[in-house]
Amino acid sequence: MRVLVVEDEEFLAGMIAEGLRRDAVAVDIAPDGPTALEKLRFGAYDVMILDRDLPGLHGDEVCRQVVGARLLTRILMLTAAGTVRDRVAGLGLGADDYLTKPFAYDELLARVLALGRRSRPALPPVLERAGLTLDTARRQVCRDGRFLALSRKEFAVLETLLRAEGAVVSGDDLIEEVWEEDTSYRTNAVRVTLSKLRTKLGAPPVIETVPGAGYRIGDGPVGRTGSGTAPLPGTGSTAPLPGTGSTAPLPGIGSGTSLPGTGSATP
Repeated sequence: MRVLVVEDEEFLAGMIAEGLRRDAVAVDIAPDGPTALEKLRFGAYDVMILDRDLPGLHGDEVCRQVVGARLLTRILMLTAAGTVRDRVAGLGLGADDYLTKPFAYDELLARVLALGRRSRPALPPVLERAGLTLDTARRQVCRDGRFLALSRKEFAVLETLLRAEGAVVSGDDLIEEVWEEDTSYRTNAVRVTLSKLRTKLGAPPVIETVPGAGYRIGDGPVGRTGSGTAPLPGTGSTAPLPGTGSTAPLPGIGSGTSLPGTGSATP
């Protein structure tokens, strides 16, 4: 999930962003209305947390323009004005939800996650595939009943792959969903995170690399999905199945191992 925080109070914006990032949400910050509209023009956001009382271009006008552009971004409006009339007016502009300051972070998080679910096709809060169970509400992951300790980026990558329901997710799409706007695929962030995630998920592998396309989680472990690879007896490596053009690591060479004399790493 990707969220845009539009808040002119730098400290508050930073606190919201820090909290959401701890909960595996990618966050960008805009200090004013024009900056927010510029970011929305070039980036896709599931939720926008919008301070209604922005200086310059008012939050009401930002809300009108976002709604008028028919963006799929859900709007959570923040304001210190908490009367019924204020809330009704904010919702009347097209905001999806309304939260008054001061607020509890847990309530903010719950509202953001609920709005994020509404911006996507309906899926259950617990995602299951290939022996994996991911609970989006409790932020927990287990494989075959074994709980796994994942970083927030690892959790978000796994959630994105599970939500795809077996479809291929490109590296660019993972960047869009999980990382902030200043991240480039060239930084190797996706590959490094996927490598760590695969290690924590353990064997047999469930995340498949589709050459030239991206990554997917099939119906079962990679060696059983018809991907053209199968485990070699007594090793964790894979080799091509007869009649396929697929390639695989050489026996005894694990993921990320440097080849002698090259300094290069195997995929």
